[in-house]
Amino acid sequence: MLDYFKLIRPGNLLFIALTMYLIKYGLFEPFGVAITLNLFGFSMLVLAVVSVAASGYVINDIFDVEADQKNKPSKTYIQSGISEKSAYSMFFVLSIIGVGLGFYVSNMIGVPGFAAFFIFGSAILYLYNSQFQQSILIGNILVSLIVGLIPIGVGLYDLLPAITPQNQTTQSTIFSILIDYSIFAFLVNLLREIVKDQEDIDGDYNAGYKTLPIALGKKRTNQILFLLGLAPIGFLIYYVYEYLFGNTAAVVYALFLLLAPLLFFQVNIWTASKKSEYSRLSKLLKAVLFFGLLSTGLLQFIIL
Repeated sequence: MLDYFKLIRPGNLLFIALTMYLIKYGLFEPFGVAITLNLFGFSMLVLAVVSVAASGYVINDIFDVEADQKNKPSKTYIQSGISEKSAYSMFFVLSIIGVGLGFYVSNMIGVPGFAAFFIFGSAILYLYNSQFQQSILIGNILVSLIVGLIPIGVGLYDLLPAITPQNQTTQSTIFSILIDYSIFAFLVNLLREIVKDQEDIDGDYNAGYKTLPIALGKKRTNQILFLLGLAPIGFLIYYVYEYLFGNTAAVVYALFLLLAPLLFFQVNIWTASKKSEYSRLSKLLKAVLFFGLLSTGLLQFIIL
C-alpha cells in the first residue's frame, strides 16, 4: 500500500495544493478581490488538479520503468511492488476523478467549457509520457507549461467569472500578478526538467530516449542551460526593479531566496558533470520554485 502512496509523489501534490490555497487565501482574500468559489468549490478544484497531476506521475512511472531501474532503482515501484495492470487502473481512476471534478467545478461557476482544461491536461500528460518524452525539448516544454498554468488556472476559475465593470481594474491587476508567477514557474521548471535529463542521461540512453543531453552531450547542454538560466534571472531583476524596489522586505526576500540560488545555479551548471551535481542543482531549482510560489501568500505582509 505504501508503494501506491509513493507512486503519486505526495510531496509534489502537497506543493500543488499549497500553492493554490496560498493564491486564494494569501493573495485574493487579503487584497479584497471578488471571488467565485467558496471553500468547498475551491477544494474540489484543488482535488481535481491534484488528481490529474497524480495520474501524470503514475503514467510517467509506467513508461519510465526501464530508465528508472537504472536512474533510481530504489524509487522504482512498478514491476516490483505494483503490477503494470494495477498502475494503469490507478492512472485511469485518477484521470476520471480529475476530469469529473473539473467538469463539476466548471459547471459550478457557469463555464462548462473550462472542463476542457482538465481533459487537455490529462491527455497531454499521457502523450508526453507515451510519445513526447522521447522527443528533444518537446516533453520538457509541455510539462513546464502545465506547471506554469497552475496559477493562471486558479485565476480563471476564481477571478474571471467574478469580473464586473466596477472591479475590472482590480481583478485585472491581480490576474496580471498570476501571469507573472506563471511565467517565472515555467522558466524555472524548464531549467529543472533539462537538468533532470542531465541527471538521468545513462538510464534514458539505455531506454532509447532522445533527450537534449543525449543529442548534444552534457557540456553543450550545460551551455544551453546557462543561457536559459539568464531568462528567469532577467525576469526577476526586472520585476524587483519595476514593482518591488520600494519595499525592503520584498527586495530582501527576492534577492536571498530567489536571485541568489539562481546565480549559484549559473555558476555551478557551467562545470557540472556528475549525477550528484545535477541532483543538487535540481533540488536547488525546486527550492526556487517553492519560495517563488510561497511568496504569493506573503504579498499581503510586504505590500499592504
